Amino acid sequence: MADNSTLVSETGRSLLADSSVLDSKIIENSKQNVFSGSVLDVEEMPQIETRVVLVQEAGKHEELLKALEEIKVPYIKTDTIEELGDSDSPEFETIFVVSDFQDSIFNNLCKADCRVIGPPVVLHCAQKGEPLPFSCRPLYCASMLNLVLCFTGFRKKDELVKLVTLVHHMGGIIRRDFSSKVTHLVANSTHGDKFRIAVSLGTPIVKAEWIYKAWEKRNEIDFCAADDDFRNQFKVPPFQDCMLSFLGFSDDEKANMEEMTEMQGGHYLPVGDERCTHLVVEESTVKDLPFEPLKNLYVVKQEWFWGSIQMDARAGESMYLFEKSESPGLKKSVSLLSLNTPNSNRKRRRLKETLAQLTRETDMSPFPPRKRPSAEHSLSIGSLLDISNTPESSATNGETPKPCAKPSKNSTPLPLKQSARWQVAKELYQTESNYVDILTTIIQLFQVPLEKEGQLGGPILAQEEIKTIFGSIPDILDVHTKIKEDLEDLMMNWTESKSIGDIILKYSKDLLKTYPPFVNFFEMSKETITRCEKQKPRFHAFLKINQAKPECGRQSLAELLIRPVQRLPSVALLLNDIKKHTAEENPDKITLERAIESLKEVMTHINEDKRKTEAQRQFFDVVYEVDGCPANLLSSHRSLVQRLETVALGDDLCDRGEQVTLFLFNDCLEIARKRHKVIGAFKSPHGHARPPASLKHVVLMPLSQIKKVLDIRETEDCHKAFALVVRPPTELNNKLLSFQMTTEEPPKEDWLKTLCRHVANTICKADAENLIYTADPDSVEVNTKDMDSTLSRASRAIKKTSKKVTRAFSFSKTPKRALRRALMSHSATEGRSPSSANESYIGSRLTSTSSLAGIPSPSLVSLPSIFEKRSHTLSRSTTHLI
Repeated sequence: MADNSTLVSETGRSLLADSSVLDSKIIENSKQNVFSGSVLDVEEMPQIETRVVLVQEAGKHEELLKALEEIKVPYIKTDTIEELGDSDSPEFETIFVVSDFQDSIFNNLCKADCRVIGPPVVLHCAQKGEPLPFSCRPLYCASMLNLVLCFTGFRKKDELVKLVTLVHHMGGIIRRDFSSKVTHLVANSTHGDKFRIAVSLGTPIVKAEWIYKAWEKRNEIDFCAADDDFRNQFKVPPFQDCMLSFLGFSDDEKANMEEMTEMQGGHYLPVGDERCTHLVVEESTVKDLPFEPLKNLYVVKQEWFWGSIQMDARAGESMYLFEKSESPGLKKSVSLLSLNTPNSNRKRRRLKETLAQLTRETDMSPFPPRKRPSAEHSLSIGSLLDISNTPESSATNGETPKPCAKPSKNSTPLPLKQSARWQVAKELYQTESNYVDILTTIIQLFQVPLEKEGQLGGPILAQEEIKTIFGSIPDILDVHTKIKEDLEDLMMNWTESKSIGDIILKYSKDLLKTYPPFVNFFEMSKETITRCEKQKPRFHAFLKINQAKPECGRQSLAELLIRPVQRLPSVALLLNDIKKHTAEENPDKITLERAIESLKEVMTHINEDKRKTEAQRQFFDVVYEVDGCPANLLSSHRSLVQRLETVALGDDLCDRGEQVTLFLFNDCLEIARKRHKVIGAFKSPHGHARPPASLKHVVLMPLSQIKKVLDIRETEDCHKAFALVVRPPTELNNKLLSFQMTTEEPPKEDWLKTLCRHVANTICKADAENLIYTADPDSVEVNTKDMDSTLSRASRAIKKTSKKVTRAFSFSKTPKRALRRALMSHSATEGRSPSSANESYIGSRLTSTSSLAGIPSPSLVSLPSIFEKRSHTLSRSTTHLI
């Protein structure tokens, strides 16, 4: 069918006259429920048989004919309209099915006010089991069914007529005036009242291209233009038609904002360029503009910039306009005016009396003044960071709390001079109060807005990401709110015999329940914040806006979230301090000791839980990173000790020079090589794509198979090399595996000691150092000189491409005489011989095997009989060396 991209409609005679008048009378009663299958009252209207006329190409559509038979509608085929002389017969309701909505037959049918539909409508009705719709306009498909559109910013009438016609052909409704019933705003500009209302209501704002692309998909039966994935491709970016300049920002921040501007559809210009539409100002550093702005230039605060990105639409500038600071002369004139008023003396006297009264009430209170109810959750920088009200500062200034002039109903008079125990208890209460305020800020300023439904532009983060970031913070807040209330009651009714330890013991089980889930996954929480901030501009903008508020005290979300990690150790230190100032005969002395021990148990449990969690996470990281990793690697008693990046120096495990990663566990060694081809990414159940496996499993080796560890001496041609002498359970002879370390950390000596210590633990031997032997490179024929040469890399590449199926049957290239020379040299220099007898160090090919399960691997094939005889002969000749 011909493309309709250049559609010129003769039926658009009243399309721009706002179809809402007609829609209100007919469409809202029929078209919006066009596929609802409603049946009219038979008594009120006589039955009229529906007849379908398939015009030209529509009659050749096999699927269309089957669909009409399914919905049991009679049809006829015709090539010309003139053949139907009785098309206006009252006995029939004739519906014409036309495949091309731009040819002459379609135009003639529209002029005659005939009902015209497209083949997709018939197929849609057959799929849904619904009758053919009644439509007052030609209806080609139902991809915009029940969508109400409004247009703004279009100046060319022809373009608007074309768009409106296409919308009607896809079942959409047009409104001239914007209202809450409008489902989509098609915008050619980001200016105007319609755009502002759509932003405030959260109505999707799309480009005209959305309609054209939807029309291209008109023959897809299940396609819906309102689908989020499709619609989001054509959304109007926040800074479309905007030219931005930035003033007062650091170079790094300015570069970041310029990059974000281009990502969000805008452009940036230098400050002072006349083409600039918005000047974004850092209000904390810029007090006055370096030039007089033009009338059409918006001078806005940076909050407008980040707010636009967060809501995914350009925010209104009127709320974020930058205001110049008042000049000193203006401030002085205002001050003089206020002082010269008739009642100024009386006002100043009343103000002094109020301040004096507030000062007296503050001095008599045992802790800082309470916030007003309206500011219960509105913190300032001082509430988080100010320590001027701590007991230490009061004591330094020589202040002594006075008895309360107006004690509360549950308070008792305080002595004139408080004890050191009271001072530390007061500090415990103050820090607890600040901690509760911080947790409240985290929840109300960050978590609640992120979880809020109906966010402009859609959810900023997925629910899984929000849960990962905040974890059990609400549960921790509940526990500490109760602790704070109990401490407040204790301070208001203070006596030396009051037990502080009982309060901690009362909530120790709750602390044990709420803290481990958060502390254990705190690193994951930080990683999620960092990742989402990089990948999701709206979340980055959200953090920029909220972290700049005074409630955060100039701290980032990650810095605020670390407070729960630090809180319990801080409480333990304060309890220790209170215990020092508690008399021996005070019953709270023993209770405090128990409370401190309970906190230590909680922290120990957290550390142990965290260690297990980290170990499990490391396990799964290895499993995901290594393709083909054996399932029996996962075990409750196994833990990852160290990871080492190396290069293979022999052809036993893989090709010489290939990158090999060693994962040392407490009882086994996982050896994996770098993948040559990376498979697609793994997708977790939460929808996060994991990076593809970068390593390929080679062998999982129990540490009990390692018989000797060779520390190869450093020479000019050999650097950071070592070798392992191993004996798999399926082999009669030993194998030599040689590697070169490619990283500076850990040092080779530390790595070998760690490896030997775990080998010794596995085979129940105390002399781990006896497993290490020193060997010369020449004695084992190990050389690292050519590892990084271009010729070596080229030869390795050629070897990889020329591998044959017989690779598994190739003979070992590790010389037997090299092992013999190494052992003889070692015996002569070290003055000791290896402990095991009847072992021959013979290199052989070692590939992937499930050695932990003791299953023989087909890749560890037996050598030919001739080679075996030579091996046994060499073994007998070297027995005295072993």
